[in-house]
Parts: sequence; C-alpha cells; structure tokens
Amino acid sequence: MEWIAPILAGIFGLLTGSFLNVCSLRWPIDESVFRPRSRCQRCKSPIFWLDMIPVFSWLFLRGRCRNCSGSISAQYPLVEAGMALMWAAVFALHWPSPEAFRGAIFMAIIFGISISDARFYVIPDQFSVGGTLVGILLAVLPGGIDVVASVIGAVLGFSVLWFVGISGTWLIKKISPHRLERVGVDQAMGGGDIKMSMMIGAFVGVEGIALTVFIASALAIVIALAQSIPAALARNEDGDMEMGGLIPFGVFMAGGGAISYVWGDAMIAWYAKSLLGVAG
Repeated sequence: MEWIAPILAGIFGLLTGSFLNVCSLRWPIDESVFRPRSRCQRCKSPIFWLDMIPVFSWLFLRGRCRNCSGSISAQYPLVEAGMALMWAAVFALHWPSPEAFRGAIFMAIIFGISISDARFYVIPDQFSVGGTLVGILLAVLPGGIDVVASVIGAVLGFSVLWFVGISGTWLIKKISPHRLERVGVDQAMGGGDIKMSMMIGAFVGVEGIALTVFIASALAIVIALAQSIPAALARNEDGDMEMGGLIPFGVFMAGGGAISYVWGDAMIAWYAKSLLGVAG
C-alpha cells in the first residue's frame, strides 16, 4: 500500500499547482491572489468553476476560453502536472516521515519562484521571506534538519549571495562600466535572489545552501557564456565588452535547490570520500 500516499500527494499537487499559477502570476505585479476571481486574460470573463479542474479542463477545452475561444497558455496545465509529479516523488521518497510534507512545501515554493522570475524577473517576498519563516517553522518536524541548522542556513544563504552581489557589482563596473545601466539595474545580484537564497538555506541547511549556490552558479555561467558567444569578440559603442542580457538567477537557484534537497547528501558524501581518497 506504499503507493497510496504518493498518489494522494499527486492529486493534492494538482490543486496546489493550480493555486501556484495564480500566485506566480499575480504576486510579481502586486495583485491579490483572491480578488478578482480567475478570468480569461483576453475577454476578462470569469472562468466557470468546471473549467478550473487542473489539467483536465484545459485538455477538454483544447486550450481555449469557453466564452471567446481565446487561447489559454499551456503554462497552466504544465505547472499543475509538474507540481503533481514533484509532490508524488517527494512522498515516494520520504513517506511516512513528516519530511515528506516539508519537502513538498519546499518544492512548491521554489517552483513558484522559478515561474515568476522567468516571466517577470521578480521574486516576490511572499515566496522568499514568507518561505524562510515557513522553512524555520517546519524545521521542528522530525526527519530533516533542526531549527538551529535551519536558522544558520538562512543566515549563511543571505550572507553568501549578498557578498556575491557586492563583489559582482564591483567587478562588472571594472570590466564594463556601463553594463548595469544598459540592462536597467544598479547591482549584479538582485535583492530577490539574496532573499531566495536565505529561504533555501532555511530548508536545506549550511551544506545544502553551499551546494545550491555552487550548482546554480555553474548553470548560470554556462547559460551566460552561451549568450555571449555570438558577441565574444565584439564591442559596443562605448568600447566595452558585451556580456549578454539579464539572467533570471532565481531559476538556477531553484534548480540547484531541488538537486541539493534530493541528492545533496549523496553528492557531498561522494565529494568528501573522493577528496579523502586523493589525500590518502
């Protein structure tokens, strides 16, 4: 009967994914997630409750609004299905430990952040600051890190990315003085990214946040280099070296956080064993 919990978690994940769509699309533009009720983005007609069944309503309507036949983004069913799979996987991994609930909530938060950051380049405080408080509170549950490790992880997560942001801003201004002005920002690391790192640290602790930042940075560097290759030898009108566009670092932090949460202990153990083997 071990399959019952993951299936039930997947069903609740569908519902959570539906609400996550609302949060990730409304919080970045300072809209309430409760009012107004869900509506078509084209004709503004309220959506009938039967048309809000996760995944199935979108498939039944063939991705079209019932009133105006306008297209409905595939983001909605994809997020709902993705959240269902994540929750089912977390419960399959940790159930019956309370860590299953903590892990499911963590996955929902970082998934919501990745959506809002990818679409709006904004990480709402409801996800980051609110998620930090939730992570510390949930640390009282057995099966995961304790409250002290959660608090230390949150502090370290904030401090590390704050330092990276300060250092990166100084370095970019040295290499390309007008770079930040051209992309419309005044610092290399956004405040939302820093607060997101604090939230992840509250869930995965000190070793987990260190691994998360490493993985996220490696992924972001690869993407940044790929963006910069076409203009690697070119220089702009100010004579500065081009460095590509804005990168939603929260997306990479979300990926690094998920990897760290699921495989972090095994990765750190493998690294420590390999390092000791080389030393010996």
